Amino acid sequence: MRVLILNADYSRYLTWLYGRHPGLVTASYADQMRARNASLFGVNDFYSRNFRALGHEAKEIHVNNAWLQSAWAREHGITWEAPKSWDVSRKDRLPGWLQRTIAPMKPMLRPLARRIGLSPRLDQQLERVLLAQIEDFRPDLILNQDVFYVTPSLVERIRAISGPKVIGQVGIEPSRGENWRVYDLMLSQLPRVVAKFTAAGVRARVSHLAFEPDVLQQLPPTPALDVDVSFVGSVSEDHRERIALLEFVAERFDLKLWGNIPNSLPAASPLRRCFQGEVWGSEMYQVLRRSRITLNSHIDIAGNEAGNMRLFEATGVGTFLLTDFKQNLHTLLEPDRDVAVWQSPAECAAAIDRYLRNDGERKVIAAAGQQTTLARHNYRTRVQEILDFIA
Repeated sequence: MRVLILNADYSRYLTWLYGRHPGLVTASYADQMRARNASLFGVNDFYSRNFRALGHEAKEIHVNNAWLQSAWAREHGITWEAPKSWDVSRKDRLPGWLQRTIAPMKPMLRPLARRIGLSPRLDQQLERVLLAQIEDFRPDLILNQDVFYVTPSLVERIRAISGPKVIGQVGIEPSRGENWRVYDLMLSQLPRVVAKFTAAGVRARVSHLAFEPDVLQQLPPTPALDVDVSFVGSVSEDHRERIALLEFVAERFDLKLWGNIPNSLPAASPLRRCFQGEVWGSEMYQVLRRSRITLNSHIDIAGNEAGNMRLFEATGVGTFLLTDFKQNLHTLLEPDRDVAVWQSPAECAAAIDRYLRNDGERKVIAAAGQQTTLARHNYRTRVQEILDFIA
């Protein structure tokens, strides 16, 4: 089969990527794609490389990366008109309030943020190039990982081109008023979301996130463990339980926080002194590897269901993970064997104290968690599951 994976990126990540690679904006499509994949950010090319490993022709498109998409247009004779203000060197490409709004949004949970801030003209050009790419590649299967950027109405137009099977992958419940039946299958890491799609008459299955073992070969040598307790991720109004946990921990331990600090966070919050800035891709993995303990706390709307990316990123690189207890956690990682768990901030603090004092026990759990993730929660397994779903 010819398989096409559609994805979208944070605007802040794109600013970071092109800002650190002078000249990348005008580079070829292939060179820009290589630089983007070398960053190891998000799901990267992990799906496409594993579809290829299983014998299929596969590629990915980053649908909202205007620099990348304009390069493809240029190389295929498609007229592209860049907006006058389109300059990667400017940190204020989006209004300040919009940057602050988008900053805390997780890729799986806030995909609409990738469309916010695009001018209608740029948005139309991106859609036009995407449709041309699909017509050029003629995929048999499309895996759409941003169902709010590539909307159901756009999927209808895509299906009219070559009639591919289309699978959507999403981490939030379906919004009303959309024709989700344009999809042959919906995937989600949350059983509650799968149940919602099923109730709406849409075929759906549980498909968890994963870790790509090849990442371990692409990272620099393992750094020294110079961070006692870390948290890497978003802090926002959608993470009230997370904020409460991190503030409790910050008052008792030397917590280091990589991510964003929202303006709404009180000036007196202890998290402000913990803030280390943002890290992306390989730099994020290195922070995890430097940590004796890294914390996990799911977004509030996850409820009692575990399944965020941090579970697999942290354990995948061999970091000791202290995560919030969820009813289905044992189906992914075994508590007290693969990961340590907490059910209250006080329990979390007690666990931090215990495991900082016991290197041997901490290393045993970290090693077991990595073994489980590499064996069970890798992208080769996930891709095979997807193929089995549509067989």
